[in-house]
Amino acid sequence: METKTIIITGANSGLGFSCAKNIALTSAEYRIILACRDLEKAEQAKNDLINDTGNQNIICMELNLSSLKSVRRFVKSVISAQLTPIYGIVCNAGISGKNQGLTEDGFELIFGVNHLAHFLLTNLLIPHISEQGRIAVVSSDMHNPPSGLLTWSGVKELLYPSEDCENTYSLSKLCNLYFTYELARELERTGRKITVNAFNPGFMINTNLFADKRMFTDSFLQSVSDRVGSLEHSGKELADLITAPRYEQVTARYIDRGKDTSSSLLSHSLENARELWEASMELVQL
Repeated sequence: METKTIIITGANSGLGFSCAKNIALTSAEYRIILACRDLEKAEQAKNDLINDTGNQNIICMELNLSSLKSVRRFVKSVISAQLTPIYGIVCNAGISGKNQGLTEDGFELIFGVNHLAHFLLTNLLIPHISEQGRIAVVSSDMHNPPSGLLTWSGVKELLYPSEDCENTYSLSKLCNLYFTYELARELERTGRKITVNAFNPGFMINTNLFADKRMFTDSFLQSVSDRVGSLEHSGKELADLITAPRYEQVTARYIDRGKDTSSSLLSHSLENARELWEASMELVQL
């Protein structure tokens, strides 16, 4: 049986852990790399996954998405440990709009973690992904917030947002979609048979994305009931994007909690997607 290596960022808890568990349960052929900032938490997650699934082929590796050096170190470690070819990448880890500050490289933190680090990680690994491999990018329906007021002001606004900008998280999730769609076009241009899709898990209450749960009042949850996602359901659907036969030929799609649907009109701007791609290439020095 051929071993298929799958990398999942932020896999020690929440959606990433649920995804890893479902993949591990699918078949012993999958070797899962838990790519996490905190190795102690990753080791605990590894032990839990082995106990829960019986799959012993689980590896912990350090990856800090707020540092492009860490991304490059991680990729070198994967290659030197002879864990290639890679079959799947799940760009899952992310931080919420409550986070403020800059990455190690001086980029706005949410943009740097949610988009730029995954952009670099994926592009560095593309040459090491097997044909028929799969990539899943976790976005959010907040790429199209209920207010409907999201606009694109260019990459400069993402790097240096104005003080009154309240849409940094939504813009980072829009970037996830631009990245997905533009990467699919790049792969098609180069003739690579690799699928890449975006995934909306829904509004995830029981994850570390929202440390402060006080906002989740009954009235608030009722107002967003159509957007709420179940950790168990979304974890399984995200895993299916990487393992299920029904997604073998599906690419450049937005999968909303298991349903192939349409992302926002803004997310399909070819001009914006190309601008982000070219700026990201320059920012990560590729």
